[in-house]
Amino acid sequence: MDVTESFGPALRHRRMAAGVSLAVLAGRIHYSKGYLSRVETGARRPTPSLARRCNAALGAEGELAALVPADRVDDRPTVPKPGAEDSDEIWIVGMGHGGSIWFQPADRRQAVGIGAASLLSLGLVAPGASTSKGPDAETTVSTFAEFFPLVRRLGQQAGPAAVLPSLIAQIYTLQTVAAQANGLWRAEGYLLASRYAEYAGWMAQEAGRDDMAMWWTDRTVALAERGGDLELAAYGMVRHALIRMNAGDALSTIALAERAQAAPAAGPRVRGLAALREAQGHALAGSYGDCRRALDRARSLLDSSPNDGSTHVLGTSSGGDPVALATAGCLYDLGRRAEAAELFDRELGAVPDESRRLKTRWATRQTLARAAAGDIDHACALLRELLPGFAATASWSIRTDLLALARMLARCSAQPAVRDVYPLLTSMLHTPHPADRASGT
Repeated sequence: MDVTESFGPALRHRRMAAGVSLAVLAGRIHYSKGYLSRVETGARRPTPSLARRCNAALGAEGELAALVPADRVDDRPTVPKPGAEDSDEIWIVGMGHGGSIWFQPADRRQAVGIGAASLLSLGLVAPGASTSKGPDAETTVSTFAEFFPLVRRLGQQAGPAAVLPSLIAQIYTLQTVAAQANGLWRAEGYLLASRYAEYAGWMAQEAGRDDMAMWWTDRTVALAERGGDLELAAYGMVRHALIRMNAGDALSTIALAERAQAAPAAGPRVRGLAALREAQGHALAGSYGDCRRALDRARSLLDSSPNDGSTHVLGTSSGGDPVALATAGCLYDLGRRAEAAELFDRELGAVPDESRRLKTRWATRQTLARAAAGDIDHACALLRELLPGFAATASWSIRTDLLALARMLARCSAQPAVRDVYPLLTSMLHTPHPADRASGT
């Protein structure tokens, strides 16, 4: 049965059983009565967002949300999977005007074919030199370890175009030096390269390239395994779960998160981060009870594995309470917009201003929650404050939420606060994003 045919009768049945009129339901979820009527009769196709709102308003525990799943996206990488040792692989990075980036691993024959190998060739080992690179590896790895926090800080303040080219070069250097080193510095080189690759995956995702984010996640796991860290395989599933969550795929998000938690090599932090993803998947599916249980599990696990700020810490280290912020996001997805907004109001103050990307990401959700809860004036005031952060970070995930906010505010275009800020929002959204220009990562 088509989604339009199955959801409408189910919504009407749930609404009537709860003794809720169309007008009352429309007021709760901030849609027009006429629009809901057309959805119930099958004249309009429901969206996943509408299904989640109705699900929360009628206490359907995921049944209505499950009837309108988000469309799956093709997440196959556009470049080859990382090889066992990548001994003959060359990485080619190109940059265009306006911040566009493209990236392509290639073997030496392919590189010569496009002329890239003729531009510049730098050997990391001098002709006739010993292949034992212990001292040089120590210097390189130690220096890059000191530099990594600065790279992450830049990533919090600027867009992916400012970070990715240097990240890619640093990863290539580290893995090449590690391959030539022996003993401790070989392992340390691969481990540090894996952390750089993990961050490249985050930046690729922020550039709107989920396929490349998955490629970098696979690279992260491969590098970590060479350095002796098997836990990264479990963390790779956590990263894949996040990508699926952002695509609106609740079932895949939950399945990947559960697999990560069950992985034998996963420690408390990885299992805690996986529990957060599971909770977010349950929120997308509209299951409040399962979401709360996963959040409680995440809190217990992450509290037992505090973030000490070291280079090897996985996941965000940008400040704030990740469980509380994720809880607010879950409440939003569950349709509990007013609760979400209040929690965001309390928690965002703890996120430092220098963590601009993280703060703008959650502030956008805060603004969405306020608008969806009917507090339009407050939402417009928040929107005016967050737009400079969006312009600086050029985040694709923030852009996606701002597009949803624009659609929401368009339904309230007669209100003075909306008329005042809406042109600024639409002007910002009409500025081409690097991913809109089909840039690579």
